[in-house]
Amino acid sequence: MITVSAQQLAAAFVEIADTLVDEFNVVDYMHMLTERVAGLTEAAAVGMLLAGHHGRLEFIAGTDENVTLVELFVLQNEEGPCLEAFRTGEPVVNVDLGDAAARWPRFAPLAVGAGFQSVHAFPMRLRQQVIGALNVFGDAAGDDFATGDVAIMQALADAATIGLLQERAVTRSEAVSEQLQAALNSRIVIEQAKGAAAQMHNVSVDEAFTLIRDYARHHNRRLTEVAHAVITDRQTLGQLRAP
Repeated sequence: MITVSAQQLAAAFVEIADTLVDEFNVVDYMHMLTERVAGLTEAAAVGMLLAGHHGRLEFIAGTDENVTLVELFVLQNEEGPCLEAFRTGEPVVNVDLGDAAARWPRFAPLAVGAGFQSVHAFPMRLRQQVIGALNVFGDAAGDDFATGDVAIMQALADAATIGLLQERAVTRSEAVSEQLQAALNSRIVIEQAKGAAAQMHNVSVDEAFTLIRDYARHHNRRLTEVAHAVITDRQTLGQLRAP
């Protein structure tokens, strides 16, 4: 349930809409979006999937490693709330995962095993065009959204979609796929950097991502730029934990 103040919610909308900036980066933008949604909803985890080439969903951002694994499993088995939201263009809300095995026989048990008890999915859409989906996971039964919460969440997803398409000034769906495919390629670099940082510093993958993200913020560099440096420059890799 969304319990933040009107000022916090307004600030989130402004940040999500602010895509017309120098050196805009889709991956950084999507990670920011998942973090803001997690903060607004106090969700256990939030994941983001976007359509790449041929209209197939691909995982691009998540707030922790558990949701990353769940989202990748969803894509591999082609079932789950995000796929329903993407295909129908309508939100899937207030699903108790403990009772969802009949609906999603492979996804539901895995999500429960990862510590999640509820799930909601919101399509990233602009009119009839759907370019992805936003998943919100809860770790307690009864983490339901009221009608007003659903409207707010869908508005956030829609605003992010509009901001993304506006920044790219895209008018053809083929161009959308090309832009989003570039973002998906950047995600692969980030995953490689997380693995390298986790091994070097003997931390979990989640902690490794935090090191990379904090280093990027502290040095005013883009997340993807730092991730590339981590996998190509051992000096940068070693400096992630520097004060």
